Amino acid sequence: MKKTIVFSLFMLSLVFFGCSKSNAGRQMNLIMATGGTSGTYYSFGGALAQVLSSSLEGVSINVQSTGASVANLRLVSTNDADLAIVQNDVMSYAYTGTENFEKNSITKFKPIATLYPEVCQIVASASSGIKTVYDMKGKRISVGDIGSGTEANARQILSEYGIEFSDITVQNLGFGDSATALKDGKIDAAFVTAGIPTTAVMELATTNDIVLVPVDPDQASNIIAKYPFYVYVDIPADTYRGVPETIHTLAVKATLIASPSLDDKLVYSITKTLFDRQNDLAVSHAKGKEINVENAVQGISVPMHSGAEKYYREIGLVE
Repeated sequence: MKKTIVFSLFMLSLVFFGCSKSNAGRQMNLIMATGGTSGTYYSFGGALAQVLSSSLEGVSINVQSTGASVANLRLVSTNDADLAIVQNDVMSYAYTGTENFEKNSITKFKPIATLYPEVCQIVASASSGIKTVYDMKGKRISVGDIGSGTEANARQILSEYGIEFSDITVQNLGFGDSATALKDGKIDAAFVTAGIPTTAVMELATTNDIVLVPVDPDQASNIIAKYPFYVYVDIPADTYRGVPETIHTLAVKATLIASPSLDDKLVYSITKTLFDRQNDLAVSHAKGKEINVENAVQGISVPMHSGAEKYYREIGLVE
């Protein structure tokens, strides 16, 4: 009889702690999918999880290292993660079944807020003679890893200038390998979509003369009209050695997403806390300084979580 009672109490405890993901007085252990342990998503996600966990009563958020955007979208869609950080362009491809998601679209996720820009940097060697995107035709260009968001960015930007991949010598290299190839003179330019300053580019600029190639306003406007996840940004002067001028370009946005199964009240609280405690987040991680509520819905091109939308309506950011 005692064993039956103990077993029943054990099962009841599992139901109590493991059922709903509403914050109605229960302790919740949420999982946030981020990226590799050496990347920005992982470190920033850790800082964000700490701020949210310390602010939301009864909520604990655990950070999980992952393969970043594509993996994170899948984890959230299968309810193996509750929150995640993804690039907003990859998020859009997944939702619309475009680019690498033509045969396997993913729609079971909801954006909460865009966080900080991941800048489309076009880095050329000074000796290449490349000063504009037009100059890249016929050159040796690294466009990022095969199937990456960077590769899609490169294709879309080049196409607006009338340049297709068949018009260049394509190299599919990651950021570090691209910097090494530029240093060794094996390529003329590389696309790097990442938060600035990017370590690989910083290290390259300390030993080699580089040029940052701008995306012109007219072309940028056309690209944004076609792909609403882009935003127009500046790379500030002196971000990298030897580049004393401000460079105009495009960016995608690192974005916080949630499982649709998360309770509206909880997501509302997460959204509000993200911006109410932005200063604390900025102390914990440099990228926290770039978060701005005024830009929180900029670059979101898929339906938002209704809990986050409620917050934005309250502050007059959306109608």
